[in-house]
Amino acid sequence: MADQRFDDYSVVRQTLQTITETWRSQPSLEQLAADLNMQPIQLQRVFTRWAGLTPKQFLQAITLDHARALLRESASVLDTSYEVGLSGPSRLHDLFVTHEAMTPGDYRRRGEGLLIQYGFHPCPFGYVLIMVTDKGLAGLAFADPGEEQTALDDMTRRWPAATFEENPDQTRPYLDRVFDPQTWSQDTPLRIVLIGTDFEVRVWETLLKIPLGRATTYADIATSLGKPTATRAVGTAVGKNPISFVVPCHRVLGAKGNLCGYHWGITRKRAILGWEAGLSGAVLDLESQSEFQF
Repeated sequence: MADQRFDDYSVVRQTLQTITETWRSQPSLEQLAADLNMQPIQLQRVFTRWAGLTPKQFLQAITLDHARALLRESASVLDTSYEVGLSGPSRLHDLFVTHEAMTPGDYRRRGEGLLIQYGFHPCPFGYVLIMVTDKGLAGLAFADPGEEQTALDDMTRRWPAATFEENPDQTRPYLDRVFDPQTWSQDTPLRIVLIGTDFEVRVWETLLKIPLGRATTYADIATSLGKPTATRAVGTAVGKNPISFVVPCHRVLGAKGNLCGYHWGITRKRAILGWEAGLSGAVLDLESQSEFQF
C-alpha cells in the first residue's frame, strides 16, 4: 500500500502545484494530464485511487471555500465534547490517540538520556520520518525525495542532547497505524509522547480535539486556552508541532479560512485536507463556482 500511495502522491503533488499557479485559467483534466505526460484517464485513476475522490471532487475539497466551510461548521469545535467511538472516523481522536507529555525537567534537559529511534518510509504524502521512544511515537515529519537529511536535521535539533539511532524496523509498524484508516481502532490506541514546553504541549493537546473534516483558527485555540491575546504564541507552537498529521496542525486555518503556512509545505497541507475530505465525506458541492479559489 505505502509504496503505491507514495507514487500516487508524487503525481498529486505536481498536479496541485500546477493548479496553484494556473487556477485562474481553469486547467482541464486533459491539460493537467498533458503536463505530466499522462493520459487523462490515467490521471483520473491515480487521483481516485489516492484520495477516494475524482480529481474534480478533490480539487473542490481543497478550495478556499471548503476551508471556510470547515470553519463555519466548526465554530464551537474546541468547546464541544465528543463521545469516544460514536462518530466513526470523524471523531476528534480519529487516530484513537492516547498521549502523555514528558515532564518539564525532561524537556529542559533537551532529551538527555533519551533514546530516539528513527526511520524514513514512503507514505501517502511523500517520504515520512518517523521517530519513536520507548513510550511511543515522538516525531513525524514529511520530506520530498532528496530532502531527507534536511528533515532529519530539523527534527534532531529539537532534542539536541538525545541519542538518535536509525532503526526503520522499529519505526515501520507505526506507518500503517498512522496512515491506514483500517488500523484506527479504539481498542488499540496509538501511543504518542509530546516533548515540548508546558505551553506548547497545551497547544498540541488542543489540536487533538479538532475532528477529521473540521478546522479551527489560531485565535480560537488561544481563546480556548484562556489566553485570547496569545494568537502569535499559539501560531509559533503550532508551527513547532513535532508529530505532524497525528497531531493535526494542518487543520488550523487563518481567520478567513486561508491555509496560512505549514512547516512541511502548503501543497502538502492542501493534499492532506483533500485526503481527509475523502475519508470524512466533507466535500462541498461547488458545481456553481466559476473558478477554484486558491
